[in-house]
Amino acid sequence: MKILVTGAAGFIGHALVCKLAERGYDVLGIDNLNDYYDIQLKLDRLKDIGIDFTTDDLKPQYAKVYTSSKCEKVKFIKIDLTDKNEIDILFEKEQFDYVCNLAAQAGVRYSLINPDSYIQSNIIGLMNILEACRHNPVKHLIYASSSSVYGGNTKVPYSETDKVDQPVSLYAATKKSSELMAHAYSKLYNIPTTGLRFFTVYGPWGRPDMAPFLFLNAILKDEKINVFNHGDMQRDFTYIDDIIDGLVEVIPSPSTNKIPYEIYNIGHSIPIKLQDFISIISQVSGKKVKENMMDMQPGDVKITYADMTKFEKSFDYKPKVSLEQGIKNFYDWFMKYYN
Repeated sequence: MKILVTGAAGFIGHALVCKLAERGYDVLGIDNLNDYYDIQLKLDRLKDIGIDFTTDDLKPQYAKVYTSSKCEKVKFIKIDLTDKNEIDILFEKEQFDYVCNLAAQAGVRYSLINPDSYIQSNIIGLMNILEACRHNPVKHLIYASSSSVYGGNTKVPYSETDKVDQPVSLYAATKKSSELMAHAYSKLYNIPTTGLRFFTVYGPWGRPDMAPFLFLNAILKDEKINVFNHGDMQRDFTYIDDIIDGLVEVIPSPSTNKIPYEIYNIGHSIPIKLQDFISIISQVSGKKVKENMMDMQPGDVKITYADMTKFEKSFDYKPKVSLEQGIKNFYDWFMKYYN
């Protein structure tokens, strides 16, 4: 079973490659290694899976293949999803069984600054993947959507049957667009696709632009943390291992519907008040918190809360890691990684 993982140097992509390697699958990871956040963190994630990729290798070159020193079945190539020719060549050569498209331009606030990168990565990039799957049939295409598609919905918990036609950020709009594109290709070309709406993923190797990282980093430096909407927010924080445990169940399980298309929420289904989240970080780190209360930011929502009924019934799945344990694991990794 040969699996393509796009965004393999990203937070979720790295964790998925690690899990698939443990299970002995043939895995090819690709990533464009952009500089949206610290490239060194991405390179260290690759190193963690045995890919010795350095900053010298960031120079343009034609699809050099790197083999993991930890698992010879794991390989990596630096490729940008927006390069249609490279993607087409890759699919024709490798003939993947399964594709996990986790590559995307992430972050709600950054979409206000650099909207073009979201169109390129999240729409054109996925389009290239869909076209490659069309001409080189795969058993299942899984792609990352987001809880952001629920926009300003006030009904909670969020269900897959809720309306998602009022995004409050361009990031959310591109994620909804990806779902629509996948549906069209499932209907037109019978490509089995599944979109996963992730809910606030956190844990070791997490992104430095997300709240757990930003808060812990500021607290350890005795700096103020920015608390948006004056703390009146809730998030469905979901630990990375729980996300990956769910994801690996989805990979070999394409939809059996007439149109082979499916959408699932994947979250912890326990919304946490922002002030409670900050308190847990304070307790784990043993540091007092200094807060800078701020208004709601453009593109933000007050609450995310996953209705996991559909996913749990389909895969007999339950998230296992509590927020307290997850933050402790993240803190331990953070202290070790950053000395």
